[in-house]
Amino acid sequence: MESEETTKTGKGALKLLATKKGSRFDYQAEANWILLHKDDKPQAEMFYVRYTVVTEEEKTRPVTFIFNGGPGASSVYLHLGAAGPRRVELTAQGQPWASPYKLTDNEETWLEFSDLVFIDPVGTGFSRMLDEKQVKDKKEEDEKTVNCDKREKDEYWKLNRDLESVSEFIRKFLSKYSRWECPVYIAGESYGGFRVGKLVKMLQQDYGIGLAGAVLISPALEFKQLNSSDYDVLPWIDSFPAMAAAAAHHGKSCRIKEGESLEQFQLRAAEFALNELLPVLAGGDLFPESKRARVYNKAADFIGLPGKTVAAANGRISLEYFVKNLLRSDRLILGLYDASAVVSDPYPDRDKLDAPDPTLHQLERVFAAGINTRLRAEIGLDTDRDYTLLSMKVNESWKLDAKENFLDVQIGAVDDLRYGMSLNPEMKVFISHGIFDLVTPAFSTDRLTALMKLGPEQKKMLTVKHYPGGHMYYTWAESRRAFFRDLKAFYE
Repeated sequence: MESEETTKTGKGALKLLATKKGSRFDYQAEANWILLHKDDKPQAEMFYVRYTVVTEEEKTRPVTFIFNGGPGASSVYLHLGAAGPRRVELTAQGQPWASPYKLTDNEETWLEFSDLVFIDPVGTGFSRMLDEKQVKDKKEEDEKTVNCDKREKDEYWKLNRDLESVSEFIRKFLSKYSRWECPVYIAGESYGGFRVGKLVKMLQQDYGIGLAGAVLISPALEFKQLNSSDYDVLPWIDSFPAMAAAAAHHGKSCRIKEGESLEQFQLRAAEFALNELLPVLAGGDLFPESKRARVYNKAADFIGLPGKTVAAANGRISLEYFVKNLLRSDRLILGLYDASAVVSDPYPDRDKLDAPDPTLHQLERVFAAGINTRLRAEIGLDTDRDYTLLSMKVNESWKLDAKENFLDVQIGAVDDLRYGMSLNPEMKVFISHGIFDLVTPAFSTDRLTALMKLGPEQKKMLTVKHYPGGHMYYTWAESRRAFFRDLKAFYE
């Protein structure tokens, strides 16, 4: 069983724990806050959970800073889904069991090869801004529950300020725990993957923090690829292979060949999208109707929809339409974040997509129970705050705070990633996706990394791998095991 010895440290807790199955290692778990400053005045406190293996080599052992995305998401999903020593119990395909929801030991915890620090950006988890009264005395405000008004919250809900706050946290953590001589890694999911792409430049160039490696999980690397319209091409191309994989998984694609693996089929779908669909989407009526009809029918066969439907949409099938209509005759809706998963359609007679997402909504209650059990019951954190898993208020308030002329704005992380790899030739990069993820599709990363113009030695430092599953593919048991094996090799 776990040790029950607890030492309170302010509002946080420090505890010596061990895995319950075999004790591969003992580790310390701490849940606490670090103050963030502006003009030498405390502005916010950022919550974190750190896990440190008890060893004589602690000061030289790798340390990995981990966060999720949103914007507005806490770190709970990677914490209790993939990397931490404890994880939520789910089915083999990452779906919830019936309540009550329980935690179990994570045999694939990254603690095997790195100490871990899970960071909750301001406005998520237990991280909060400080109000004006609380900045007067550092000692006093460290003992108070934090409330913040809209003006203060907006301070950290911007692209650059968010990056600065995470960088400040990492620098202060390395100093607080004397870990400057450790190999430092950063890992993020979704918008957190975008955050990692930007931080590999900022951390190293502006904060003096050298990185041994960066892990990007289901990243959204370029914002323009997330917003489709009648006048662009790439978002439709990027999502097409994932749609085809979902259609094949549900037995709706006419293009998969007998004995063909899903990986081979998805590769053919990507080749069709680039070689045949892309020119027609880009040229529209510049091509004769006969050619457009042939391409649209072939696209329809790949993604399991009627040819007339695809032709009427000029080859541009929205994600919402696809997940609503692929299995509509069965009154089932696919997940946007994992198109292999389905839920019953609560409104089968309506055309609008209005249903819980099998990943985004159905797993929230599982992770909520897990993080409160982990922090309060197992680690021993004493706080009356509510843990915010995913703040839609933060998400809807997010600003890019770009200072460029609006005609020049190009929000993305690939340039920063390339810069960071050039700045530090020894830094390794690992990027991964789930093959059924429609929101941040794997093919987008495949295509973008092929455009990075990396030299031969730089290419050796970049690993791109995809796994069965969706946005949180690590909730699938086999994918989590494969990801763990690949990541362990990456660290070693």
